[in-house]
Order: sequence, then structure tokens, then C-alpha cells
Amino acid sequence: MSEQGNIASPKQRPVHEIRLGAIKAVIWANKLESGRVVHNVVPVRVYRDEQGNWRETHSLGRNDLLVAAKALDLAHSYVVDAEQGHAAES
Repeated sequence: MSEQGNIASPKQRPVHEIRLGAIKAVIWANKLESGRVVHNVVPVRVYRDEQGNWRETHSLGRNDLLVAAKALDLAHSYVVDAEQGHAAES
């Protein structure tokens, strides 16, 4: 398998989430076969559907963009700290 292959378990959970209102930056840590850990960040917007159930989407509207940018900025700081061994994995 190449270094880009994910060898994580299927029930992996995010190592951290940053939430600002309806916007989240979900941070995943993936351990490669080489032993190196790489982080991926997924922007998510949460909302309630017509039945009142919570849902998530990756589609962001105009009013979400600056909040998402701030969440991604905070996620960047977390990932940099994690890669330097300073972030508390939660």
C-alpha cells in the first residue's frame, strides 16, 4: 500500500472538533503504514430538517464562509500543534 493509504480502523472517530455556531471543522488523524500521522479537516454545517432532526452538510452558504474560515484557521493551529506533539488529542 502506498504512503497515502489509510490503515485506520473502520470505526475511527475524529480526534478533535471545532464548533462555531452551525459550523464545525472536524479533524481526523490517519496513521499511515510508515507510522507517520497525517491530519485531514472536513468543514461541516449542521442544521435541522423539516422534521426537526439534526443533519450535516458540506455545502456552505455565503453567510457561512467567514465562520468556516475562522473554524479552519483554528483547525490549522490544532493540526500544527498536534504534529509538533503539543495538542491534547480528545
